[in-house]
Order: sequence, then C-alpha cells, then structure tokens
Amino acid sequence: MPTKKKQSTSNQITEMKITELHPFKNHPFKVLDDELMQQTIDSISQVGVLSPAVVRPSPNGDGYEVISGHRRLHACEAAGLETMPVIVKDLTDDEAIIFMVDSNLQRENILPSERALAYKMKMEALKHQGKRDDLTFRQNVGKSWTVEKLSQDTGEHPRQIERYIRLASLEPELLEKVDSKEISFTPAVELASLSQEEQQGFLDAMEYSQNAPSLSQAQRIKKLSKSGKCTVEAMREIMSEEKKSDLDKITIEPDEIKKYFPRSFTPSQMKDTILKLLDNWLKNRTKKRNTERS
Repeated sequence: MPTKKKQSTSNQITEMKITELHPFKNHPFKVLDDELMQQTIDSISQVGVLSPAVVRPSPNGDGYEVISGHRRLHACEAAGLETMPVIVKDLTDDEAIIFMVDSNLQRENILPSERALAYKMKMEALKHQGKRDDLTFRQNVGKSWTVEKLSQDTGEHPRQIERYIRLASLEPELLEKVDSKEISFTPAVELASLSQEEQQGFLDAMEYSQNAPSLSQAQRIKKLSKSGKCTVEAMREIMSEEKKSDLDKITIEPDEIKKYFPRSFTPSQMKDTILKLLDNWLKNRTKKRNTERS
C-alpha cells in the first residue's frame, strides 16, 4: 500500500501501517478495554481517527515508537484498521518522555499509579536535560528545580508532586490497590518508604487482617521500618487492631438482607422498610416495658 501524506500547517501527517507501530517503552498510562475504549472503537469505525498519533523512529530501528496515541492505536487494532494517521517527530529519549507525559496528562481520568510513574519519568528526563527554564526557586523549602518545573507544567502543588513521586516507589501490587481505592492515597505515600521486602510483608499483613491501613497505622509501620523492627508479625499486629471508626460501624452485606425483599425493591426502599420495622419494634418494646411496670 503506498504511503499517503498530507501537509498540515505545522506537521506532516502520514498514513502508517499499524504493524509498524510499537508502544513506548515503560509507558505508564494503562490502555484498558473499558466502556470509554469501546466508545473510541465505535467512533473510529464510523468516522476514522480524527487526531493523529505522534511517533518517532524506534531506537532499535524496528518501525516506529508511539509517543502519544496508545489508546487510539489499540482502538484501531480492535476496529480492524490496517493504517492510522501519525505525525513523525525526531526526538531524543528524554524529549520523547516529556512529550509523552505532557500529552497524556491532559486526560480527565488518570489513575494515581499513572500520575506517579509519569511524574517520576518526567523528573528523570528533566534531570538528564539539565534545563532550568528560568524557574523561580523556592529556597525556603528546598524544592528541586525539577519539582518546580513539574509544578509549573501541571499546576499541581510541589508537595503533592513529591508525594506522587514517592508513591512511584510502591510495589506494583500495592499500586494496584491504590488505583482500586483499597488503600487510600495518604497512607500509601507513607508505605512507599518501606523496602521492597517490607512492602511484600505488608501485603501479607493486609491480607491476614483483611483491613486497609489508616494513616496512623501506615505511619506506625513506617516508624518500625526506620527503627529496623518492621517484621511481618509486627505489621500483622498493627493491621489487626480495631479502628475506632469500625467500633461505631454496623455493616450488613446486601446478600444478607435481599432475601427478605421483593426483587424490585431499591436499596433506598429496603432502608426505609428496615427503619420502619425498627420503629415498630421500639414502640412494641416500650409498650411492653410500660405494661410490666404497671
């Protein structure tokens, strides 16, 4: 198939065979087969790719490496297309990483792990480049110029960027639990300071206790790590403690009560019915007590 080219105002758009395109190495942004992906597939099937991907010649000489457009590439493959429009840029590794991160951070829904790994990759690339871009330094808090640059580019507070970069030190299994909200962001940042072995031990302790860590628990485990006393047994003990919030909480699983209601009942209707039954129970109980006293 002959290569089709057309000239845009600033970049040349080329119809390239999908078999020549390869994902960016260590790409931190996940390509999921979710509802949004299906919408993208449907759109591409109907009207084609409206926004070209950005690629560069692959460093190993094998085709081209996708810098921006991994989701579009996946959608094109799923839609059965043989080619897709791309813009070829001649970029160094560091330039490609920065371009890839900046273009993907524009998405609305970004997982904590994606943001953490992307910030870390861009920070390393900026360090390699050694560019300061006339940044205003915040010497009073000792922030590095790379964090300042990330803050300037993303609008994120420097301290929050540092938290995300610390989060990137988590083991993949723990990062997945942060993405799925099994572990809250702030405790996860504290746990990121644990060694690889300690993090694996924490996964054991979390599974053993069937509990998610509170900020207080994560901080105590971090303190154990600093003192060299962070054993699996110690983490199990901390994670098995009853949280005060749990002591005041009553949990009823949906499957436990659904059998008492018609299938058409909504959760709100179930709740209202339960409360009315409890009101009646309380009235009858009070009436019985009054009768016994008289």
